[in-house]
Amino acid sequence: MSVEFSEQTHRNMIDRIPQTTGRELSDWLRTVDDGPSLVRFEEKVSWLRGAHELSYGQAKAIIHEYDLRRAARRFG
Repeated sequence: MSVEFSEQTHRNMIDRIPQTTGRELSDWLRTVDDGPSLVRFEEKVSWLRGAHELSYGQAKAIIHEYDLRRAARRFG
């Protein structure tokens, strides 16, 4: 079962990442960038959850934001 979040829900989760994890979003994005070269979205989410003890929602929001920013760099 896939849960789709609205853009506003995603923004709200991203805005809360520093308070809920104790690390800035930019730090998490560097962590993903420096992490293993996984291809699939769910693989990245699982790795981030396991390696850093994040909730599914936190990991999914971070990976989604990472992918959005990576795509913007490619096409921007």
